[in-house]
Amino acid sequence: MADISELELDALWNEFHAVVNMTSNELEAWLRTSVAGERAEELPEQAGSERGRQVLAILRKRRTDLTDDDVAVMREVVDTVDAERERVRVAEAVRDSDWRHRMMSLGHDPVRAS
Repeated sequence: MADISELELDALWNEFHAVVNMTSNELEAWLRTSVAGERAEELPEQAGSERGRQVLAILRKRRTDLTDDDVAVMREVVDTVDAERERVRVAEAVRDSDWRHRMMSLGHDPVRAS
């Protein structure tokens, strides 16, 4: 990875795993549940948003196997969760299920983070 030092990668890896507070199994189940409809359900490997599937793939990797695209996704997820944490308090997250579900699709359950 050309644009990030080992020290920066370590910090990003730790920060990503701090904000993504759902396990890979929990996120996978959530992604499947979030898109399941009354008539049809997507194939498991296609369930959820593309970003959610990317987060899931990163959760299943070792740090040494990360790609530049993975690093970009990790930065985006960390930035998104940090910005949203400031915008919405946990008590509000419980009442705003759409927002909570969007955050869970990134692997972050704001209720669990409290």
